[in-house]
Amino acid sequence: MKKRTRTCLVGGILLAAVLFLCGAALAIGGYLFNDTNRPAPIPTKQDLFAGVTYHRRVYYLPNMTIAHVLVIDTKEKGISLLVTPPDNTGEKPLNARTTSEFLREFGVQIAVNGDGFSPWYSNGPLDYYPHSGDPVTPNGFAASAKQIYSQGKEEENRPTLYISRRGALSFNQRPGNVYSAISGDRMLVLKGEPVAGLDSATLEPRTAVGINRNGRWLYLIVVDGRQPFYSQGASFETLAEILVAYGAYQAMNLDGGGSSTMVITVDGEPQVINSPIDHYIPGTERPVANHLGVYTGE
Repeated sequence: MKKRTRTCLVGGILLAAVLFLCGAALAIGGYLFNDTNRPAPIPTKQDLFAGVTYHRRVYYLPNMTIAHVLVIDTKEKGISLLVTPPDNTGEKPLNARTTSEFLREFGVQIAVNGDGFSPWYSNGPLDYYPHSGDPVTPNGFAASAKQIYSQGKEEENRPTLYISRRGALSFNQRPGNVYSAISGDRMLVLKGEPVAGLDSATLEPRTAVGINRNGRWLYLIVVDGRQPFYSQGASFETLAEILVAYGAYQAMNLDGGGSSTMVITVDGEPQVINSPIDHYIPGTERPVANHLGVYTGE
């Protein structure tokens, strides 16, 4: 009886030791993975360019969420915006690009993904559309430097951000002469308050754009998601609350999920500063239709 007890005790100690070592290995592996492929889950504030400040916000409640926020002074010398120009005429005016490819091709210093688009499907890493270069159509109204290349569907009444030649920003008030425009799927903030009735339960990666009351300050936000123990994502309600906390007076939701990506230029090369997750693979960028880019003059 004593021998059996001693054997069980030794076995229990060995099992505990094995579990401890496995846990330590997983923890170290997770740290190394975060360190090399994803931004560390540590709050950060950094001036990236003149007039551009980056904030990494880490929320632990009600769930683990990492948000990347760019606050941009559009009156800063050298700041200007670019919506992806059309590549083609006809029903599919854009060739799909990742956000990094857009940043590199057009020489902007900041870029986020834009509107939703079609066609699109994803049955896994080997069976999906679009690949980079495949023709696609944005869901809503879109224009770039006087070239209107998507009218959207009038019955869907999608919100739109208009950008004048001089960089003035406004939502949903179409000017007589459209210069540039990019659309989303819903408004998140109106008159400095979250839109009533926003979903508060569904957690996903998100991308959004907002402005302050006089349109001087531009807010770009990407929330990482679909990554357990790192960032689960945000609901539309939470996304709106984050935007309001930074001063947004109006804001709209852009394409999310595997499309959500934020990229900046570092030493002349694209650097992804969030953790995109196309095909449920962290760090994988999705080719999308249009983008919103920022020139900083640097």
